Amino acid sequence: MGAAEVLRLPRPRIVHPAPLLAALGLLVLINIARIGEDGWVFHTGTVEPHGVLGSFVALAQGRWNPGLLKFAAVAAGLVLVVAVAYARERWTARRALVVTFLVTGLLVAPGVLVQAGLRDSTEQWFYTNDSTYQIEVAGDLVLDGQTPYGHDYRGTGVDRFYSRNGSPQPNHKALDHFAYFPGTAVTSAGWRLLPAPFDDYRFLVLLATLGLIPAALSFAGPLTVRLAVGAALAANPLVVQAAWFGTADAPSLFFLVLAFGLASRSRFVYAAACLAAAVLLKQFALVAIPFFAAMLITSRGGRQSFGRAAGVFAGVVVAGALPFLIASPSALWADTIGYGTGDYRIIGYGLAALLVRLDVLHDRDAAYPFGLLALLVWLPVTLWLVRSQLRSRQPWVGAAGFAASIFLLLFLGRVFQASYLLWPLTGMAIAAVLAAAQMANGTSTTNVEPRPGSESTEMRPFMRSTSSLLM
Repeated sequence: MGAAEVLRLPRPRIVHPAPLLAALGLLVLINIARIGEDGWVFHTGTVEPHGVLGSFVALAQGRWNPGLLKFAAVAAGLVLVVAVAYARERWTARRALVVTFLVTGLLVAPGVLVQAGLRDSTEQWFYTNDSTYQIEVAGDLVLDGQTPYGHDYRGTGVDRFYSRNGSPQPNHKALDHFAYFPGTAVTSAGWRLLPAPFDDYRFLVLLATLGLIPAALSFAGPLTVRLAVGAALAANPLVVQAAWFGTADAPSLFFLVLAFGLASRSRFVYAAACLAAAVLLKQFALVAIPFFAAMLITSRGGRQSFGRAAGVFAGVVVAGALPFLIASPSALWADTIGYGTGDYRIIGYGLAALLVRLDVLHDRDAAYPFGLLALLVWLPVTLWLVRSQLRSRQPWVGAAGFAASIFLLLFLGRVFQASYLLWPLTGMAIAAVLAAAQMANGTSTTNVEPRPGSESTEMRPFMRSTSSLLM
């Protein structure tokens, strides 16, 4: 079975829309309430709409306008109103797919288009985020044959972001570090070859966000359940904000979901390559490695493919990181590990921030023993979770274990931003779709391909106990 066949729609292409409509409706309602809020406030002077995205700037009246995004979210709700009118009959898989992408696109895309248009109508350091802006500069450095690690980012424009009015702010600590793994610089280098304003890295984040839907389809199980999970991954309020705000987790999350999906289909080598890509794009994906390995060990055929999968994983990681290691291994370590675990200012709602509030730590720049806590607390808990996965031999237990492990690690870290919650959320979504596939097939074994036939046939064992919820 090839990759295209893994993502194929079921035959006959008849599905029950209820679980999908419920998930999409909930996502629309939640997003209407908060979409577009908490953006940076920039002092840009007069904004003159121009360029291919000028019409979006004009609609937003030359400023960041959450009301425009709320209108788009309401439009997504109206799409669902029309869809519900046809919910009494069974849908084709194509209709379910179109409705999912249309609703998700209306929730995710407008914010990116408005932000990129405002940026194109002002200056590059306005209407962006320092993380994606620095990733773009890193991509330019790669294209020039330089390493982004250990680079001084003063004078690149990133220093002008922090003032919000365009004046340089050369004292910010982030200007001495590039805190992201090599995959971000490599993908940015390729993306920066596009013409402006589409060379904005957030357009790649947008594509990866929408790509979470087909990534969810790589799992086995009922189509509408997979689409509902994919929509929840691609249109939850955290990821919707991340796309326009400039938090670049989605590319790594896309490969992480695809890795577990392909592994559940016994495509272990391809899955290992995807997991390697996820690691290269975000440090957090490292936490998934032991759970992924345990999934292979407990899967039919996984032990035989373990060596090849490990070799492919190592090869992809080495190929992505080696040029930067050769250029400056100390700078790579200091920027990606040392800065995030030791130098970054304590923010968020984790243990470190709690200790600051309790005056155990004297301020938010104080030394904090993250490494010791990770060794004494996170590592034993993670090993216990992996042991539970090995004993249960259920793939969903591993995905749930990953969600618990990454949440604990985030709690122990110096920084606990709301956007980080996308990682445990993704782990829980993977666990849900794996469990749904298992119950739909009426079996407890791992790596079971869906039986041929309609979705109603696939869900028959599951329907006996939960038909009122899923059908």
